[in-house]
Order: sequence, then structure tokens, then C-alpha cells
Amino acid sequence: MTDTTPLFTPFTLNNGVEIKNRLVVAPMTHYASNPDGTLSDEERAFLTGRSDDFGLFITAATLVHPSGKAFVGQPSAYNESHLASLTKTANIIKKGGTKAILQIHHGGYQSLAQFGEVIAPSDMDSGKQSARAMSVDEIQAVITGFGVATDLAIRAGFDGVEIHGANNYLIQQFFSPQTNKRDDEWGGSLENRLRFPKAVIKTVNETKAKHNKAEFIVGYRFSPEEAGDDGLTMADTFDLMDALVDEPLQYLHVSLWDFYKKARRGADTNLTRIEQLHARIGGKLPLIGVGCLLSADDVVRAYDTGWAQFVAVGKAVMINPNFATLLKTGDTDKIATHIDPERNDIYKIPNQLWAYQQKGLAYLPPLKGKEWQPLDI
Repeated sequence: MTDTTPLFTPFTLNNGVEIKNRLVVAPMTHYASNPDGTLSDEERAFLTGRSDDFGLFITAATLVHPSGKAFVGQPSAYNESHLASLTKTANIIKKGGTKAILQIHHGGYQSLAQFGEVIAPSDMDSGKQSARAMSVDEIQAVITGFGVATDLAIRAGFDGVEIHGANNYLIQQFFSPQTNKRDDEWGGSLENRLRFPKAVIKTVNETKAKHNKAEFIVGYRFSPEEAGDDGLTMADTFDLMDALVDEPLQYLHVSLWDFYKKARRGADTNLTRIEQLHARIGGKLPLIGVGCLLSADDVVRAYDTGWAQFVAVGKAVMINPNFATLLKTGDTDKIATHIDPERNDIYKIPNQLWAYQQKGLAYLPPLKGKEWQPLDI
């Protein structure tokens, strides 16, 4: 039997908040919120119970400004009409004794054109759709939106927010020289490309201070590399880490498809991305690691590397709604590693996400009876 005891060691963040264990629910896009961004019955059913016995639960990417909607069924947090719904979501998560973290997000050039004009740091044409460069006023409006979302999160009872600076969404677009071609103060040099993420962190923390909420957790998620000749390399991400560890944050969260994926550019290609990031951070902030960890052995092995203070799971929680409880009680032999296509009665996965799951898409959990290969990115 796998010894899961080390996973249940508490950790105290730099603001004095104790997280009861090292297990985190990774943010999962569920395509299930109501059209106005409020909590739906499907979403409620999916969330209920999944937080039990975890240390942190990070919500699906939640919209901070109407210009940045990247998913049909995306939850929202940009005006008062969302407060009651956010309160319900926070309560569902916290019922399991977990710290509830609202992930706050803007899609940038990945926003859906069906919801309005697509804006980004610079003019872009992906072949599928185009985006217009944001004006300075629009940049400031979106930064303000992150503050509004934080205010709503605090009032709704969330324990923190996670700034979504990963997966080629707006914040990463500003940092990447591949997508930020601006020649004003918001682009060009490293200092200028860091200006937008730093401004978001600043407005989030100013909102936290207005509420006198020192215990409110602020995290930041990032992706370590991008494809493309001008895409982010590990060297760029090391620069980002050097900047982020000096910001008023409580944790960093790396977005990886594979926990053990090795670096491709800008670092030692014989070593994993996460171990090199861990070394660069140098213990200044705790790191959440993630990446296709499906079983108890997977999670324990990842934690035992010492490369991350917390281990996040998403697919495993879709398959096993009581995943952390099974780890806690030692019932690791009951943990499944595949979705049974006939049993959504036990998973309660929302309809649209279930339809994607039935196709056996690589970014979703393995489907029983279908060959599955994790994405190589």
C-alpha cells in the first residue's frame, strides 16, 4: 500500500495562513456556468464534494472583464450580479474544509469572437481569428477588472485568488515577446513586458489591503515555455521567476502537461522544467506542481522529488470525486485511473465536458477502452 502520510503535512504560507496538507485541486475548465457567468446546477453538482480533504481548491478560470471570455460556460466575476453566485461557489468548496481559491482570468487573443471584438497586447491573426491591439485605456480597464474580481472574491468568502498568467492567455501574452510587439511602456524590454503582470499583482494586493485581509492568499500561475521561434524559453521564465519572488505573493503554480517534462530551450535540456524552476525560486515561495498524476503512486512520487511543496491534480479528481479522501484513509486501491463512459452518474461531469470526454481528447482523463497519450508540450 502506498504511504500517503507525507502528503498530509501542513504548510504555513508567508502571510501566516496554514494549509492543512500538500494536495491541491487544479483549475478545471468545465464549460458549465450559466450564460451570464453564474453558477449552474450542473456546475454545482460537479463541484460538490470534490474539495473534501484537499488543502487548496482552485476554481475554473473566472472572467474578470467582458472582453476576455475564452470559453462557453465560463464563470464570471466582474460585476455585482456575480456576487451571490460566487458566494455559493465559495461555500460549496469550503464545506470540505478546503481553502477556496478563485482563479481570475482574461483570454486576450484566445477570447471568443462570438462575444465581441477580440483584443490582445498587439494586433494578431492566428488564421482562425484576428485580434486588435489594446489601447492604454483598455489595458487599464482590464487591470481594474482583476481588482474588481478580487473584491468580489473577498466579499464572497473565498480564501484567495490565483492570477492566471499561464496557457497563452492575456497576462502571458503581455510577457511573451512572441505576442507582445508593442513599442510603448507596455512592451519591448523585459521591464516593460513585466509591467502588465506586475500591475495585475499590484491591483489585486491593493484590493486585499483595502479589505484589511492579510490572510487572503494571492497566487500566480505560469507556463514555462512556448512553441515558436519567439516564444518563451526557460531563460525567459527564469527572468519571470526572479521578478515574481519579489512580489507580494503566497505561492507560484506551474502549468505542466507532464510533471517530468524536460526543458526544451533556455536551460539544461537533460533536466526537468520543474526541478530547474524549483532551484531558481530558491525557496522564496512555495511551488505547486502538476501534470498527468493519476494514481496515489504518481502523487506520492511527485511530492517525494522535493521539486514542489504542493502537488495539484485535475484529471484524477474528475475520475475520483473523493480522491483526497481515498489518499487520506489509505484506500488507494480504490483509486481509478480511467473514466468509465457508462458511469457519469458517479462523476457528475457537466454535459459539454462529458461530450468532449467521450471523444477521448488528450487533455482530458484517459477513457476506458480507448488509447490515451498525454500531450507532448
